[in-house]
Amino acid sequence: QVLLVESGGGLVQPGGSLRLSCAASRSISTYDMSWYRQAPGKQREFVASVTSTSSTNYADSVKGRFTISREHAKNTVDLQMNSLKPEDTAVYYCNQPLTDSWGQGTQVTVSS
Repeated sequence: QVLLVESGGGLVQPGGSLRLSCAASRSISTYDMSWYRQAPGKQREFVASVTSTSSTNYADSVKGRFTISREHAKNTVDLQMNSLKPEDTAVYYCNQPLTDSWGQGTQVTVSS
């Protein structure tokens, strides 16, 4: 497994932006990486993924607002979130699917 640590969450007003970052304990350059989120009382859901060659995929609910990216040299995967909505409120988790590694999560709250 690989140790993943998320950061960048916080409280933001509707329409605002946040950038989440996921730092890995070792090289993840050959792995696909994903972001998931879990809102209170709901199941964890897929948000976005990026392949080792930086191809991306998004949930319909975030398409056009969120951007996933990675920096191989830094072993990081970021999630830029724009035009945030109250329904984006959740704990956001970084995931490495092949080893089923998960971070501890970072809270994002969108509220006025």
